[in-house]
Amino acid sequence: MTVVPLYPERTALGSQQRYVRLREQRADGFVIFDFAIGDPQLSCELILPLAAYEEFCTSNHVVHLNDSQAAQIDREALKWRYGQPGVSE
Repeated sequence: MTVVPLYPERTALGSQQRYVRLREQRADGFVIFDFAIGDPQLSCELILPLAAYEEFCTSNHVVHLNDSQAAQIDREALKWRYGQPGVSE
């Protein structure tokens, strides 16, 4: 008989690195950020109160992207959007 854990610690998705890119810390106490799993270029935008954001980052063991990494992601997005890096229209 094989025992399958009800709450596995890590799955294929769960073992991938998680990334956060801080977009804005608003005056009303909310934080807007991008969250990605596995590939920092494929992210979703989220908004949480500051305390929840900090808990989210801790529990997901995120890597916080720095300005240089964020700029590189933006350049790549322009390349896919407009056919070449650095083109914005």
